[in-house]
Amino acid sequence: MSVNPASSAELDAARLLLSKMGIDPAELLAEPLGRTDVPTFSEYIPMVSEAVSESTRRAYSSYWKRLDARWGSRRIDEPTPTEIQQLAEEAQAQALVRRNSRGGRSAKENFIAATRCLYKHAVNDELIAETANPARKVSKPRRLPSTRRALPDAGLVEINNAAATTGDDPELDTLLIRLHTETACRRGGALNLRPRDLDEVQCLIYLREKDGAVRWQPVSPTLMAYLLAHAEARGAAHPDGPLLRYAHGEPITKRRYDHLWDRIGRHVPWVRTQLISTHWLRHTTLTWVERQFGYAIAHAYAGHHDASDSATATYVKASLTDVATALAALTGEPHPLAPHRPGGSAVTSTAVQLSLHKANEDTVTGLRAPQADGLCGTTGLGHPVPHRVLHTVVAASEGPGR
Repeated sequence: MSVNPASSAELDAARLLLSKMGIDPAELLAEPLGRTDVPTFSEYIPMVSEAVSESTRRAYSSYWKRLDARWGSRRIDEPTPTEIQQLAEEAQAQALVRRNSRGGRSAKENFIAATRCLYKHAVNDELIAETANPARKVSKPRRLPSTRRALPDAGLVEINNAAATTGDDPELDTLLIRLHTETACRRGGALNLRPRDLDEVQCLIYLREKDGAVRWQPVSPTLMAYLLAHAEARGAAHPDGPLLRYAHGEPITKRRYDHLWDRIGRHVPWVRTQLISTHWLRHTTLTWVERQFGYAIAHAYAGHHDASDSATATYVKASLTDVATALAALTGEPHPLAPHRPGGSAVTSTAVQLSLHKANEDTVTGLRAPQADGLCGTTGLGHPVPHRVLHTVVAASEGPGR
């Protein structure tokens, strides 16, 4: 292919442009030099670890240690996509085998995610070009469908009864079950609650969950009263301190949930067999809300804000009032933000005993709707049920420690 020689005017324009850029034309003829300031993995991983959030550091630290052990002395611009793929396969093969394992797929996915995080920072720091990012060229394994699903009425009753009648702190455990069933919040959202997050007047709690997501979530007057009583009885006096606490006043951690479900599993065998956890309560509530009130309100109830939704979601976005209305139907209690409907709501929740153990009393308080169709039961799912106001039932506790 022939190239027409540049005119004198074009050459003058090129020289002027190079001059303004501070470039000597002779430099364009020199061999390009490789960068000498690109750090090694051992040098760069600590920098990235300090730059990310605590939750990200906790999730990725084990995978960064694997990179450091294998490639610590190598510069981060040296590995190829094939080499990263090989390490990802090793992470999958060496993953710990647990009862809920899926062949190490999560370990492989998390390793690739951790590597992508590292290289994303390298691109932002202009250590490598975006097109030279090897981690982006390694595909994550396709996620398998979750085995979690909505719990049937009878199962949810069994779980609540086990939480209320066993263990060393049924007041705390039944409060946790009620909180997650009513709000569909994640475990992190509950652990992050502070006394200042409770709006007693409008019956709202401020949830801070994964990826920095925050929202105000309606709760029933009953749950709000128990949260306030819990804070007062257990010394959650500082407005910015943890709200949920043990009887001796120390804040609870995720270990409380582990012990709770392990204990429930000992008394309710199918809970252990199916690996039921707190997140199943989220599935249960959101399924009921979606069946009764539609996708948009369930989406808002869950606190989802993903950008991948269709454009329609922008126009049908549910309001806080919509969420409060769904909550009022779920609990059978009026809510300050829910409009009053003459004759009651068209739907109500279930025969679920959401047991709440009163502090300083040897009784368990629960809410139930006798003979009502299921919150997420196997019959009548998604069909309106006759309105029945949930009423409080006080039953004698069999005592802790069983």
